[in-house]
Amino acid sequence: MLVKRALILALAGVLTFGAVYGFAASLNLTTDSLGAANTTVAACQAGALTATYTSTYSAATPGYSVGTVTVNGLAATCYSKAYKITLSGAANASLGEATGTTPAAGTSFAATFSPAVNAASVTGISVVISG
Repeated sequence: MLVKRALILALAGVLTFGAVYGFAASLNLTTDSLGAANTTVAACQAGALTATYTSTYSAATPGYSVGTVTVNGLAATCYSKAYKITLSGAANASLGEATGTTPAAGTSFAATFSPAVNAASVTGISVVISG
C-alpha cells in the first residue's frame, strides 16, 4: 500500500512538472510583448532626458504638491510615442503616474498628475517612453 501511494505521488509530480515546463516553453517573447524573461530593447534616442518638477502650495494637501513634470531633451526619434512618468517615494513606492503621448515636434513636454502628489514624499522620477 505504501509503495502504491509513493508511485502515485511520483507520477503526479512528473505530470505536474511536465505541464508547467510545457507552458513555460510556449511563452513567445519579443520586444513588444510581456512575459517571464528579460529582453534588451533599443532606446529611441541616445541622449539623456531630464525630468524636473516645480512644487506649488496646495491648501488641499495641505502643503506643497507636484502637479506637473516637465521632460527635456526629447529627440525626433522619440516623437509620437507613448510615455509613462512615475513619481516615487520611500522604498521606491509609486506615488502617482501620468501617461500620454510625446509630442510630434519639440524637445520637451509636460505631464500632469491628477491628483497632485505631496512634494515632501517625492524621492524619484521615472520616465519610460515606449513604442
